[in-house]
Amino acid sequence: MSNISRRNFVATAGALAATAAFPMPALAGKTIKIGAVQPFSGGLELFGKQAQMGLDLAAAEINAAGGILGHKVEVLYEDNKTDPKTSVERVRKVIQRDGSIAVSGPITSAARDAMAGTMKRLKTPLLYATNYEGGICDRYLFSFNTVPNQDTAPLIPYLKETGVGSSYYMFGADYVWPRNMFKAADAMIKTIGGQTKGEEYTPFGVKDFSSVIRKIADSGAEILLFALPGADGITFIKQAEEFGLMKKVTVAFLGFAETYLGAFGPGKGEGMYAGLPMVANSEEAGVKDFVAKIRKREGADAVVSFYVMTHYNSLMAVKAGMERAGKVNKEALIDGMSGLSFDIPTGKAMITETDHHVAMNIYIGKTGGGTLNVEKALGIIQPAGQCG
Repeated sequence: MSNISRRNFVATAGALAATAAFPMPALAGKTIKIGAVQPFSGGLELFGKQAQMGLDLAAAEINAAGGILGHKVEVLYEDNKTDPKTSVERVRKVIQRDGSIAVSGPITSAARDAMAGTMKRLKTPLLYATNYEGGICDRYLFSFNTVPNQDTAPLIPYLKETGVGSSYYMFGADYVWPRNMFKAADAMIKTIGGQTKGEEYTPFGVKDFSSVIRKIADSGAEILLFALPGADGITFIKQAEEFGLMKKVTVAFLGFAETYLGAFGPGKGEGMYAGLPMVANSEEAGVKDFVAKIRKREGADAVVSFYVMTHYNSLMAVKAGMERAGKVNKEALIDGMSGLSFDIPTGKAMITETDHHVAMNIYIGKTGGGTLNVEKALGIIQPAGQCG
């Protein structure tokens, strides 16, 4: 737990039973509490730290400007250990015992789905700032990151148009997000007249990917559509480099962010593509200012990815939404954020009225020279409707 700031982390005294009940406290004095159920251990702690950096900056800026309707903001951090069951225990605690008016998190779709019933029963908005597979339409969920029509749909035709290719092998972790992303991608590949040569999934924690690397190499695919996050994804790319696979295929890395840069070794992991809502080394003034503010707080060497920005955006939307509603309560917050237009580091953003997803500027990025670069700015892309 050493990677979590002592000034912000609210330690959990022990695991709480899922059926435990706490009295719902009133809003404490002049403080608006926001729970943050994020992974700070269990394999995805890199992303938990990125989320914390964005939330911490947003809270500091909000409080320096007088808070929200005169109320100070406090973020209460809980470690979900990258585990769905723990996520439910922690979210019950931050809402029922600590009195959080909204909850930020988690990272994985499995944890999000596990928490969904609790959020509905306790009528508390979930600020979900991770890119995901789409398909959720719920009053109590707000998505501040990308869905497939924003990050993957533009990437597939771009790779064909630029001569990279149109034949794919899809490989990812065996859970909800990769499976649903690949289902969406397969339809997109067919639309451009492309072909899917293979599709395969792996459990977390695999150490030797040699057999699947050989399959991919032998498939004749031009592009590897890759959805294996965290340490496992780093291990795979390292082994793929050693095998020589990266010279045979181009990697389209779903969910790629600056957190991966440098993890593959010097001169490795080059030429990989991703669709994403921010590139940290962009020359856009808003992005440069945002990255500078994060590094002033976190250190000059701090890695800044779009996860930092989307979590920052989520808390700034809480401020704008509550001020729009003119009230400090959960239902007013939901109504205030629905249809909200607000500024983010990459420009304008708008939360859709009914399904609560965000229209924003999207970019195609490519790794090169040890960094992630903007290959193409796509402009604002509306999220596909999620309500059927």
